[in-house]
Amino acid sequence: MATPLATTRLDYGVDAPAVMRNLFLFGALCLLLGIFAPSPLHLGPVSLVSRSFYWPAGFLIGEGLLFLLYVKVGKFRHRDFMLGLHSWRGDENILDVGCGRGLLLAGAAKRIATLSGNGHATGIDIWSNVDMGGNSATATQHNLDLEGVSSICTLISQPAQEMSFPDATFDVIVSNLCLHNIYDAPTRRLALNQIVRVLKPGGVALISDYKRTREYADEFRRAGLIVETKRGSLITTFPPLTVVIARKPV
Repeated sequence: MATPLATTRLDYGVDAPAVMRNLFLFGALCLLLGIFAPSPLHLGPVSLVSRSFYWPAGFLIGEGLLFLLYVKVGKFRHRDFMLGLHSWRGDENILDVGCGRGLLLAGAAKRIATLSGNGHATGIDIWSNVDMGGNSATATQHNLDLEGVSSICTLISQPAQEMSFPDATFDVIVSNLCLHNIYDAPTRRLALNQIVRVLKPGGVALISDYKRTREYADEFRRAGLIVETKRGSLITTFPPLTVVIARKPV
């Protein structure tokens, strides 16, 4: 019997699904107010011309479409941009912090496999469904199976601030849109210091996010890493993403 299509198709999920939903929902609401609301519209002491709702409608729906472009196209291009910042040998031990459904993890593992190397890729996450739609270790493992890289990948459930790995374990550490979800600043610093701790001398951390990247860069510099930043595409990444490139001196 044929395998159902849903089980044979890669699915890297929808990032922050509630955000995308709200952009389209409130955009549509503003559009309906612009079309059907009486003019002027009295909201307490404030009177508004109904067509003034067209501006926020256009803005919100436009933002929603940019978000959709990122989910369908942009995040794959951004993954390739991030992984292209490292010159791959094939023997790297890799860590993906907040691996989600495995987009970066599988991409890094495929770089190793292409080079016929003996490297290994590890992904850690707490698999929150708020930050990624349909997020689970099972879904991630399924994607790794379909990508053909399960044999060189390991998934571990643990938060970034409580890594269990020995010091200087990884040659390359990657992370995209993860660390800003640690809302407490001291805990976020713990996560950054964990990245520094488990990174090998001579290794590189590629940390991508839409905010707090200056904080990440400053923390890495305080730890003695050599830091630079690069911007992702302003069209296909939404919100615009910055990659912090932190190299640990030998």
